[in-house]
Amino acid sequence: MSFFHTKSVAQLHADSENSNLNKDLGVMDLTFLGVGGIIGAGIFVLTGIAAAKYAGPAISISFALAGLLCILVGLAYSEFASMIPSSGSVYSYTFASLGEGMAFLTGWSLLLGYTVTGSAVAVGFSGYLAGILKSYGYIIPEVLLKTPAEGGIINLPAVIIILLLALVLIRGTEQSAKLNTALVFITLAAIISFICIATPHVEMANFNPFAPFGVQGILSGTAIVFFSYMGFDAVATSAEECKKPERDLPIGIILSVFICMCLYVAMALSLTGAINYTDLNTPEPVAHALRILHWPGVANLVAVGAIAGIITTLIVYLFGQARIFFAVSRDGLLPASIGKIHPKYHTPYLVTIIGSVTIAIIAGFVPLMHIVELSNTGVLAVFLLNFISLWHMRRKHPEAPRKFHCPCLPVVAVVGVIVCGYLIYALSTLTHLLFLGWMVLGLIIYFAYSSKHSMSSKEQ
Repeated sequence: MSFFHTKSVAQLHADSENSNLNKDLGVMDLTFLGVGGIIGAGIFVLTGIAAAKYAGPAISISFALAGLLCILVGLAYSEFASMIPSSGSVYSYTFASLGEGMAFLTGWSLLLGYTVTGSAVAVGFSGYLAGILKSYGYIIPEVLLKTPAEGGIINLPAVIIILLLALVLIRGTEQSAKLNTALVFITLAAIISFICIATPHVEMANFNPFAPFGVQGILSGTAIVFFSYMGFDAVATSAEECKKPERDLPIGIILSVFICMCLYVAMALSLTGAINYTDLNTPEPVAHALRILHWPGVANLVAVGAIAGIITTLIVYLFGQARIFFAVSRDGLLPASIGKIHPKYHTPYLVTIIGSVTIAIIAGFVPLMHIVELSNTGVLAVFLLNFISLWHMRRKHPEAPRKFHCPCLPVVAVVGVIVCGYLIYALSTLTHLLFLGWMVLGLIIYFAYSSKHSMSSKEQ
């Protein structure tokens, strides 16, 4: 049965070698790709909202817990990436270990994660842009900043930035990586500036209570902020565009997650220490905090850095989503025509356009927190399956060449599965039902179309 038919490591290598994607990315590009994908909306948007609604000042612990889980995920990713340097990240890994059907559902979940997370990031861009313009006397009408459910018409800035970045990505991976690296430097400067300014204003009274919502609040906060780290997955999706994927991918994945975890914790502590967590329920909490602290000029500069960070995150999510689409369509599980490579720019332009338009529609018409929770469910489910896939791969194909070995795999896998499972459980029932509906739709598509057009099943 094709649902459980696996793809050999050799075939995945052949697919990688035969693709027409440019191999332009080195270890520095990959690290900045990961950092750029992680430190955008999470650090500049979700830090305040998650503190106000879920964990209070203990949101710093939530970020640390989510980061530690992602390091475990990153270790598993790194072994797979050193063995299977193929676009599609967990989709390709699952195809080699658990079979075509599970791979399709994994790719289907990743598409959900990239799509809705990219939408959430775009909403953060809109909030910061509106804040900067307002400080200079230019007011964007509320109806153009809010979704219909929030009393508006459309979140227009979010839609515009997504479509503009889609054009950049279509032009080429190397150009996108250079833009991403430049914007990451601006973002890091903004983060460091805020920490230096806010730290002297920290008052211990703001840390009392440190965990107003208790342990459950910390864990719920972890489940909510988890999407902030998702950008490192895009490093794995870039495998076919790396100069030396077996060496560079593990370094880029682990390094980017560790750097960003440290930044998240430092930002969360300085933000909630300087401003009471109850005042941080805003889509631009960092700039809002600086205005409260009477640094309005710096607030605008930091907001520019925040916008740079949000743009880098959007670049990474649009990039990752397109590569997942590309990998799935190349295998025939989605129409192969949508995975066409541009004859001049050598990028998967059709899937970039389709994915970007979808993200823009969600960003323009769906409220932020609904987006975040649904994204986290899909990503956590994928990461849970990744631990199982790697353990299975070790047992099934111990002979496959690996230049990186996940240390203490049985322990890492069991802990990872338990933590991912609990964080999924901690999300709302509505989110569970929506994700279940997405999976049912995926199964319908698989059995109605994918299983009949699969390139792998035709080769059997």
